[in-house]
Amino acid sequence: MNSGKNAYRAHKFMFYITGLLGSLVPRSFFRYQLKPLLDEFDTLSSAEQEAIMERVGYYNKLNVSTELSSEAVRNENFRIRAKKSTYHIDFYKVARYFPGSSAYHYRFGDKTFVPHEPTFVKSRPISENNQNSVLLKLDSVRHFYTAKDPYHYKNKKDTLVWRGAAHQPHRQHFLAQCHDMDLCDVGATDNKVETAAYRKPFMSIEQQLEHKFIFSIEGNDVATNLKWIMASNSLCFMKRPIYETWFMEGTLTPGHHYVEVSDDFSDLDEKIEYFLSHPKEAQDIIHNANRYIAKFYHPQRENLIALMVFVRYLSYTHQSF
Repeated sequence: MNSGKNAYRAHKFMFYITGLLGSLVPRSFFRYQLKPLLDEFDTLSSAEQEAIMERVGYYNKLNVSTELSSEAVRNENFRIRAKKSTYHIDFYKVARYFPGSSAYHYRFGDKTFVPHEPTFVKSRPISENNQNSVLLKLDSVRHFYTAKDPYHYKNKKDTLVWRGAAHQPHRQHFLAQCHDMDLCDVGATDNKVETAAYRKPFMSIEQQLEHKFIFSIEGNDVATNLKWIMASNSLCFMKRPIYETWFMEGTLTPGHHYVEVSDDFSDLDEKIEYFLSHPKEAQDIIHNANRYIAKFYHPQRENLIALMVFVRYLSYTHQSF
């Protein structure tokens, strides 16, 4: 357990160090690099270009020119702050390439509504009318952390596991429905009175990876554990998501990337039994999940996509770059 905690601490330490050191470099240095970085797009194959444009269009769905209000923040005034600093670091890594005169709206934190004006956010509702929520890869240190899975699927325990805080009613409902199921090892790790009956000891990611099945359930917005589950050799179980981030949760396909359970969790036992009896199907879904998540861990490509999302934002708000 300690090795897992130490690995995450090291991951977080490097994030802060590289982010804060990067903020000391004059912005002019990055401004000169913008065009060469964007020009890399022209060197890619048509298939790669198509995949990138698909993602850019997914993150930034603006399709009508818009004038920003006077409350928009000028880029030259954006600074890394102590509060929500992980968001500031991630946002600054993109914004520093653009002119100080560039303006935009941003909202950091768990956002479950669509703003009235085009706004950079970490999360948004999955819907057809979420154009004003423009996604960037924010709070990445927490949401895109993965751990090496040392276990082969066939050698894992024949159970489903979940640990986490259950501040939200839907998580409490999940615990109430599934806490006593024979094939489930689920429990709350918070100190709320409402979850006392479902309390269980904390489990590290490494300990949870000992199980064949891991449950992912949304919290205030998306589920933090979804990425490391999909990068592992365990099978992800979850309800159909209603929020999405840079991970494009809205494009995940039930039965292909994860096992979908009903909103009331009444079919959970049945689906666990099914995949225990069909290990090949389980491993096929795990393989698909592994392939899906792999594309989010190519730093150069991710940076190019983020820059293009920003460029699209400026273009639709009548700004040059």
